[in-house]
This record gives sequence, C-alpha cells and structure tokens, in this order.
Amino acid sequence: MSNRRKIFKALALGTISLPFAIRALTGDLEAQKGGGSPTLANSETYEWKMTTTWPPNFPVLDEACKLFAKLVEEMSAGRMKITVYGGGELAPPLKAFETVRAGGAEMGSGAGYYWAGVAPAAQFFASVPFGLNAAQHTAWIISGGGMQLWEELYAQFGLVPFLGGNTGVQMGGWFNKEINSIADIQGLKMRIPGLGGRVFEAAGGSQVLMPGSELYTNLERGVIDATEWLGPYHDTSMGFNEIARYYYTPGWHEPGTALEFFANKEKYDQLSPDLKAIMRAASYQTHLWCWMEFEKRNTDALVGLVEKGVELRQYPDDVIERFRVLTEEVLQDLVQEDPYSARVYESFKSFRDKAIPYAAITEKRFYNGLQLS
Repeated sequence: MSNRRKIFKALALGTISLPFAIRALTGDLEAQKGGGSPTLANSETYEWKMTTTWPPNFPVLDEACKLFAKLVEEMSAGRMKITVYGGGELAPPLKAFETVRAGGAEMGSGAGYYWAGVAPAAQFFASVPFGLNAAQHTAWIISGGGMQLWEELYAQFGLVPFLGGNTGVQMGGWFNKEINSIADIQGLKMRIPGLGGRVFEAAGGSQVLMPGSELYTNLERGVIDATEWLGPYHDTSMGFNEIARYYYTPGWHEPGTALEFFANKEKYDQLSPDLKAIMRAASYQTHLWCWMEFEKRNTDALVGLVEKGVELRQYPDDVIERFRVLTEEVLQDLVQEDPYSARVYESFKSFRDKAIPYAAITEKRFYNGLQLS
C-alpha cells in the first residue's frame, strides 16, 4: 500500500487528524519530488498501560497520572493512549518499578525512594532529609544536571524517568505519643520511606514501608505506632485525625518530594521523536499542576484540621538537630555502599551548597517578615 493510501485510510479510521494528514501528504509529495522515501512513523498508534503506586482514584496523585495520559492523547491527536491503573489493579503498588522494567506495563508512577532496594540512588530523585525544597529540587533536576544522572541510572534498569509532580514540604507525621526528646523515638514503629526512614531507624525507631491503602487500618490496630503520609489535604482524606492525637511538623524527612513517571525504555525508544517530545512536555505540565494542587489543597485543609481540634506540635529543636546529624551519617553510609549514589550525591550537594545560601537572603527573609500584614 502506498504512503498516500495509508494516510487516507488512517484519516478515514480517525487514527490521525485532518491537519496531520495534510502535513503528511505534503511531506509525501515533497519527498517524491526529491526522490526520497518517506515513512509514516508519525501515523502509528499506541495503546499503553500505566501502573501506579497510588490507590485507585486517589486525589491529586492518581489525578496527575490521568492528566498526563489526557495531555499525551490530546497533543498526539489520539495517536497515543495511556490507560492508568491504580495500585493493586494491575500490579502491587510497590512493584510498579519492577513491573514496567519487566514489560508488564509500558509506564509506571511513583516516587524514587520506593525503589531504594534495587536502585539506592533513586532516593535522591525523590527527596533527601534536610535537602532541597520543591523549587530547588526541580531546579536541580531540570537545570542542575540531575536529569542526566537520573536518566543514566534508570537506563541501567531499562527505564526512562520523567518528572511527575512534587508534594512540597510535607508534614512530620501522626503520633499518639508526644515527642519531647529523642528518647521518645526509641522503639516506635513508623511508616516512613526512603532516607528519612533510615534516619528514623538510626534514632532508635523502626522504619516500616507499606502502601497508602494500608495505613489507616495498621495505625488503628497498632501495627504501626505512627505514620507520615503527605500533608493536611491527603491526611484528612485518609482520616488520620480520627485515630491519632498529635500532628507533628515540620516534614524534615521530605522537604520537597518529587513524584515520577517512568517508561519501559525499549518501548519508549520505538516512539517517533514527536511523541517523545509530547511525553516530556506532558510530564512538565503535570509536574507543575500537581505541585500547585498540593499547595492549594493543603492550605485549605489545614484550616479544617485545626477547627476539628487536631493538636499541631513542632518537633523539639534538639530532636530536629539529632535527625540532622544522623542524616549526614546515613548519607555517608549510602555513598560508601553505592558508587552511583556517590556520583549523584556529589551533584546534589554541589547544587544545595549554593542554593541554601541564596535562599537564606531571599525566601527565608521573606518568610521571616517581608509578607504583607
């Protein structure tokens, strides 16, 4: 079948748009004049599956996945459709990374610290305790060399990473026990992922990793003593205020957690350049939307929690300082254990060492008294 007939057939079937057909036909005619042999790679259609770490229909997180899929379909004029499956619908929530790697789905969604067991350096692309806030972390990824390191790491597992949102600085967690000193951490079982979990263990607690869908039940039954999740909006929707008394701040362990999409590299490499560009553009738009939704919804939800009588508590300064010291020790252990983590940490730290002093004379100054009254 000639290229022109393929174009007309695709147009009749509705798999390409009229503007695209015109461009394809024009290109076909120009190629014929020049003696070339055009291809119709851009008219191919794809139907992909995305498996996520998040509960089905979970606000913001699952919404972001569906927004990404919608944007890709719209920008590709229907040539690429992605069906989103919540955690447990296609694969276990914390197996998204392995599922996409093995080809069980073309894409996945989660956060890098969930894959620490197979890719320790992935944690840096999610969040580092006392590390970078959302704006700084995004700047490091996009403009500070982080993306190149991220892509190189994930390529080792046959994957391609994309930014997929940011939670902003999180809350410090829900407890039924007051934390007055570091001694109060001893023996506590807390759901806390990533490097923050390792720090919590170093402080005498026990790190527990489990999907969000299990948190309420396990906290209510005493399987865990405390949990952190996200922020006021999601924590309210999970009902933690019904079963835990104290709500601690700040989220020292996650000052700005990046979420991610990732694609099976073999499948991704088969896409035409324009579809790859569309996926990248959709990821950036989704990243911004998700980040801003967290900011807006958490702002509103905190007011409601306070009205319901939730006791907001701040970690004592000496507890925070102990966590900070232990974070340095955990990071040093990690870079000694894993050579690639050492490379990533060098880049991360170099960026942070410049970003923090700048923030001290700009954002910090703003927060400490430059706002309108």
